[in-house]
Amino acid sequence: MTYELAYPAPGQPALADQIAKLLNATGLPATIDAHRGFDHGVFIPLKVMFPEADIPIVQLSLRSDLGPNAHIQIGQALRPLRDENVLIIGSGMSFHNMRAYGDSNFSAVSNQFDDYLSQAVASNGPERARLLAGWEQAPGARLCHPIGGEEHLIPLMVAAGAGSDQPGVKIYSERVMQTTISAFRFD
Repeated sequence: MTYELAYPAPGQPALADQIAKLLNATGLPATIDAHRGFDHGVFIPLKVMFPEADIPIVQLSLRSDLGPNAHIQIGQALRPLRDENVLIIGSGMSFHNMRAYGDSNFSAVSNQFDDYLSQAVASNGPERARLLAGWEQAPGARLCHPIGGEEHLIPLMVAAGAGSDQPGVKIYSERVMQTTISAFRFD
């Protein structure tokens, strides 16, 4: 998809190399593509957070299998970067079913799934990883993220893996078109 919005933030090749080395060292194959533009999941939130585009950005792609365990492991591999003041953002959505937006039949389902995510995030590291890895068994999971739609949830797995073993916190929750949308933070 092509966008007309510009977000001319610089990259950071040295950090990209460091990330690739961290991932490859843990058995997670990583390559660098210096020519790919920013995904809307990167530039939209950063355009709000840093409108001057004056921070270096390294974008990571999701694995094509969208497996939660591998993405939690990616986050765990990136965890040392936090000590270097690298901000790790998992941009996505806690609910993403385009056909369900505005349909009141999905209100209860989105609440149940949001409750599951909130409980998972508020757990300590190992329990959080277990619960998030099993997200498909959560109440209403596939109604909230149909097959192919989980790409909007999987960035949460990376952020959770990169977080400390302390419980995460819900920092935002709102009703959007009769569904619950939440955001989480990991210290």
